[in-house]
Amino acid sequence: MAQVETKNRATSSEDSRKRTLGRIEKEGIEFVLLWFSDIEGHLKSFAVTPSEIEAALDDGMGFDGSSITGFNAIEESDMVAIPDPETFQLMPWKEGETRVARMICDIVTPDGKPYEGDPRYVLRRALDRMASMGFDTFNVGPELEYFLFRDDKGTETLDEGGYFAMTTLDAASELRQETVRALEGMGIPIEYVHHEVGPSQHEIDMRFSDALSMADHTVTYRLIVKEIAKKAGYHATFMPKPIFGENGSGMHTHQSLFKDGRNAFFDGDDEWSLSDAGKAFIAGQLRHAREISAVFAQWVNSYKRLVPGYEAPVYVAWSRRNRSALIRIPLYKPGAEQATRAEIRCPDPACNPYLTFATLLHAGLEGIEQGYELPEPMETNLYHLTPEQRKERGIVSLPETLGEAIDALAESDLARKALGPHIFDRYVELKRAEWDDYRVQLTDWELKKYLAVL
Repeated sequence: MAQVETKNRATSSEDSRKRTLGRIEKEGIEFVLLWFSDIEGHLKSFAVTPSEIEAALDDGMGFDGSSITGFNAIEESDMVAIPDPETFQLMPWKEGETRVARMICDIVTPDGKPYEGDPRYVLRRALDRMASMGFDTFNVGPELEYFLFRDDKGTETLDEGGYFAMTTLDAASELRQETVRALEGMGIPIEYVHHEVGPSQHEIDMRFSDALSMADHTVTYRLIVKEIAKKAGYHATFMPKPIFGENGSGMHTHQSLFKDGRNAFFDGDDEWSLSDAGKAFIAGQLRHAREISAVFAQWVNSYKRLVPGYEAPVYVAWSRRNRSALIRIPLYKPGAEQATRAEIRCPDPACNPYLTFATLLHAGLEGIEQGYELPEPMETNLYHLTPEQRKERGIVSLPETLGEAIDALAESDLARKALGPHIFDRYVELKRAEWDDYRVQLTDWELKKYLAVL
């Protein structure tokens, strides 16, 4: 670990730190994992013993930021991870196993200032902007889909079930149940559990929460799903499109803003039950969707999912029922204030949730702040329209490749404001390198298509 000057850099209250220390002693915790993520959303972790936790809570733990993707260069690499005691949770364990807990960290510089390269700080800044506009809470409810395979060497499935399939109690069903128990044991409430459209594809839906808590839940969810599968000898993947010809895995994200305990998206007198703020928020996300696509769909493989015909949204429009639209207003409980929300259907589960929720929030707030007008809803199946018909209606498409998405992001003032200069520049650099690496590859498809005939 890097050595940094000792000073009180606590980012939490003294009471919350004392409560956490008490739980560690009472529950016999032997190790505490300190987590944070790099700018692509990969979870990073190191363990400390209980004897070090009080100092970590008060002052943080130093580490080498130059070894973390997207963090500082080696000449300015000293970083400090400060655990957030509100994220303390006991990791899943069985009798006789080592008792391990985890806390998620905020990253600061040695002088105690928030580090601009920390994705969690990017989301905190977005929430600060929201609060400055008079809103209290940004609630999100992401629906993460994933596949279960025999191992990580291929895509051999465990079942051939489809959407809501009632399969026998095979390995997949048992793994889902065990995963739910582990998630709830870590304080993550679960609403729905079911088989998804693709073979061996599954979905476990977390109950909505405020954006920061939900981003923490999402990185936890992904780890737990993969760990439970690994212990059973299988492989879980959040790769957006692992099987050709089958639906990919999405992360449909339900969103709402609250103010003084009331849903700021709701207006009972409106024909769509949407307030002016709700309409402008949706308009903001529609207008800026192409610019921020490289954040909510950040991999080359993400754009193999975002194609017509597999229930993944491609066209930038909104609807009340139409699942081919980018954003829809679910009608499970028409006219119910608490249930009024906007579901954006383009993110995938391999995104960085901190950056994704932050950019989605900034895009929506931009719509409210600038008074964007919401276009008419598109209730027809957008896949059935011709290119000319879509052009007549002013419907544009999301980028078709990561390269196109990065070009749009690089020109976006909104994305620069949302991500901050540090992450914006490094993210563009990192993703352009990924696209350049991919586009020079020679694929099996090209060999089969051209070798014999050209």
